[in-house]
Amino acid sequence: MSEARAWVVELPDEAATAGLAARLADRARRGDVIGLSGPLGSGKTSFARAFIRAYGGGEAEVPSPTFTLVEIYSFAARPPVWHFDLYRLSAPDEAWELGVEEAWSEGVSLIEWPERLGALLPAERLLLALAEGAAPTTRTAHLSAGAGWAARLEGVVGG
Repeated sequence: MSEARAWVVELPDEAATAGLAARLADRARRGDVIGLSGPLGSGKTSFARAFIRAYGGGEAEVPSPTFTLVEIYSFAARPPVWHFDLYRLSAPDEAWELGVEEAWSEGVSLIEWPERLGALLPAERLLLALAEGAAPTTRTAHLSAGAGWAARLEGVVGG
């Protein structure tokens, strides 16, 4: 059994970010929680769009859930993806009203601003923190994976 692990992935452009999202989408399964953190404009929503499109195998319309707080994407042969944007939450308990419990048991959860959940954030999760890189188009992804995700990421994100 593998233990929790961490990686740093340099993303030279949006295509590299989409590539990482696609590799993670390929390994996602029911019950997965993926937290996307980073400052405004760091690429969280772009990553989520690429993940959802790769996961669903198409060019789905993927609006930002900034105002709706959650968008749910259904696919014929896979569990649904719940895309949360928790930026406007004022307390972690408000997440229950958005259906996080159902999302965590029935689908794959992409959660922008996961720190807003505080202690409610499941221990078994993949956290991806995006930061601006040296150039305007570059990003650095810091991944931290619980044991379940760590095993699936071997060879996907580097050493």
